[in-house]
Amino acid sequence: MGTVMRAHLCPVCGFGLEFEPWRGASAADEICPSCGIHFGYDDAAGGDGEKRAAIYGEWRQKWIAKGMPWSSVGQPPPSAWDPGENLARLTRR
Repeated sequence: MGTVMRAHLCPVCGFGLEFEPWRGASAADEICPSCGIHFGYDDAAGGDGEKRAAIYGEWRQKWIAKGMPWSSVGQPPPSAWDPGENLARLTRR
């Protein structure tokens, strides 16, 4: 397969993250290198889980509309990076 499986999936794009996006009410203050969402900034929802889920859905649709580009300028995508497969992980959860 060639893809490193990580414990935490980005709730927007399904990319395997090396960090937990949120732990309770505390955001990681990290950016997903795949879709570019900044946890704790772009998804600030005042503690409202439903609102945060809606933000993820909107961000996902915008990212898909842009062609699902790799977001990180300083980090190249993994060789086996497949944004479509990553998105499919979200539906298999």
